[in-house]
Amino acid sequence: MAEQEPPRPAIPPCICFNLRRASRAVSQAYDGFLQPSGLRTTQFSLLGHLVAYGPMSMTELAERLGMDRTTLTRNLRPLERKGLVTVGAGETRRVRRIAVTEAGRRSFAAAKPLWAEAQRHFLDRLSPERWQVLRELLELAAAGASRRRPSGT
Repeated sequence: MAEQEPPRPAIPPCICFNLRRASRAVSQAYDGFLQPSGLRTTQFSLLGHLVAYGPMSMTELAERLGMDRTTLTRNLRPLERKGLVTVGAGETRRVRRIAVTEAGRRSFAAAKPLWAEAQRHFLDRLSPERWQVLRELLELAAAGASRRRPSGT
């Protein structure tokens, strides 16, 4: 008699778990597409924001990317070492200003077709209509996350 496999547990209904699981899988796939450029997905996004919006403060960039300043600093270090961004003084002593360099612009431009290939890969699997729905749901999830549980409850 063949031994029966035990039933697999269902994916937990936890929103955070499922978003993080999907995020890790998608990030790993994009990193694979971007690998020939030498950039990781987070680095590509950082450069893209700086190319699109110009120099900005560390705080502004962190807010745009939805990350804390410590994580942003950690992600900026390799880009700064490679000469793709500069981190300098801002308007006051406490403000740090981030700018993309010409080498950073070239690196971003070279990686853009690889990113576009990753986009096509996922759009082919999702469909543009499902992607639109997913974007809207992700926006709702992000907006819901900004509402903290009231203290004392």
